[in-house]
Order: sequence, then structure tokens, then C-alpha cells
Amino acid sequence: MLKVGVLGAGHLGKIHLRLLNESRKYHLVGFYDADDINAKKVAQELGYRYYDNINELMAAVDVVDIVTPTLSHYQSAKKAMTLGKHVFIEKPITHTLKEAEELLELEKDHGVKGQVGHVERFNPAFMAVKETIGNPMFIESHRLAEFNPRGTDVPVVLDLMIHDIDAILSVVKSEVVNINASGVSVISQSPDIANARLEFANGCVANLTASRISLKNMRKSRFFQKDAYISVDFLEKKVEVVRMKDAPESPGDFDMVLQNAEGVKKQIYFENPGITANNAILDELESFADAIVNDSQPVVSLKQGTQALAVALQIINAFKAESYE
Repeated sequence: MLKVGVLGAGHLGKIHLRLLNESRKYHLVGFYDADDINAKKVAQELGYRYYDNINELMAAVDVVDIVTPTLSHYQSAKKAMTLGKHVFIEKPITHTLKEAEELLELEKDHGVKGQVGHVERFNPAFMAVKETIGNPMFIESHRLAEFNPRGTDVPVVLDLMIHDIDAILSVVKSEVVNINASGVSVISQSPDIANARLEFANGCVANLTASRISLKNMRKSRFFQKDAYISVDFLEKKVEVVRMKDAPESPGDFDMVLQNAEGVKKQIYFENPGITANNAILDELESFADAIVNDSQPVVSLKQGTQALAVALQIINAFKAESYE
């Protein structure tokens, strides 16, 4: 079992602590939190060992799980990696692109591994159809959330949209060549609602909308490719796959057949991929343990986390919000 320590005992940090404590792949050594009052409260109520010295915690573990505010990701990861520790970093990887690129160098220089917490990669609905998404040419994504003060210190792009940016980059095997975007601040000092259009070198276009001031929650993405339409509901954990194939000469009474202007007939049929319920956060943490033990590539590498951040920052710059570079 890998010895792990957690940095940060806020809302998400406490979830990580519980799951790591339950995991058969990790031995939870303890945690550190800069807020001494909160740290002592968590230790007393939940029973996890609290280290009041971050260096002592890092010295006692193999893996450092960083669940702190984004502004401290870089310094925390740099300290851990310099000590030869593997790092799991919640999304976004860092506050600036320069910081993320420096972590890539540290990862290589110190022979450690890193993974970024883009948890939607482990959403069972997305996992059920990821291999089906072959060469999408148009993607539409909506991630809408009711207002929550947590996360409003950063633009909605880094808070919410980055989930979809990462998922899209993982299935579109092409470079982003153009970005158009707009964002509006309604309640927060940074944009609360944003829309971005990503254009890829292979001709694919992705249209993303994110809002944290909606009346209802929605997390849906739709992928359109030749002869197929794939819908992923990340919130309800449901998928819909609609395919087309050449219609038979003698279609059955219940076959759905369409004919285009050129007279070509296509039969529409539906697939129902099996979805296996899981705990996505536990799965992402344990997948990182597997990558360390097996010396394999993490599912969401630091490089991929850096790529998602780069696109997110380009979107923010495109609508002239507060610069995060």
C-alpha cells in the first residue's frame, strides 16, 4: 500500500480523506491544513491524524494529494516533487500556465508521477461511450450549476468549464487552432457565465457553455460524428447512442429509415451501452496508485492537465476577463 498524505481539509479534502482511508491501495498517514482551527476540528470529529508541519507530513508519505485552493497548487506540488513524492493535484492543475509547465519539468527531473483531478474522465457515463467517440466533428456541451459561493474566486471557465475542456481534448485528437468566447459577471467579480467556440485543426468544432447562476443543474455533452450521435449526461449518468447504417432492401415494419436528397437510405438504430456504477473520485485516486505501482501513464497526466489549463486561459483571455497568466 502506498502511504498518502492530504493537503487541504475543506469540503473536497474531507471527501478525499474518507475515500483514501477506505481504499485498499493507500494507507492514509494524515493531513495538513493551513487553517489550524479547521484542521483540529476535522481531526477531532473524523479521527484523521493532523500534521501541523507540512514538511513532516511530506517526509512520512509516498504520495501527496493536493486538495488546496488553486493558488497554492504550484508551491505544494513543487515542494512534494522536489522531495521525490508523487502528486495528485485537484483541477485546475495550477493558477498559471508557467507554473504548470514548471511542474512538468519537475516531474521529469525527479522521476515522479503526477495526476490531475479531472474527475469527469471517471464518470461512468463517459467511460461507457469514450471508445465509441471516434472522430467527432461537432460537440456541444452545457454545464450549468445553481449558485454556490465556493469556487467564485475564479472565472466559471476554471471552476466548471474546464471539466468539459479536458473531456473534449481527450477525444478530439487534434490541436485547437482558434477560440472565440464571451463571458459575463453577474454576481461574482469574475465571469459567472461563459460560452466558447473551439475550432480544431481537423475541422472539429466544439461549442461549450458554462454557468454557475442557473436555476437548475445540467451537465450534458453531445458528440456528432459520421453516422453517429452520442449524448452523455454526466449528472444523471446516462448515455444515448444513435447510429446509422445502410438500410436493408426490405426494411421491417418497425425499422426507422431516412432517405436524403440524393436518394440514399439509412437505417437508424439505438445502442444502450452498459453503465457500471462507481465512485468516480475513488476511482481516479486508485487509478493513480495503479499508475505508480505499475509504472504506467496516469489516466489524466500533468501534461493533459496543462493542456486543459492552456485552453481555459485562452478562453478567459478571449473575453477579456481578468488575466490569469
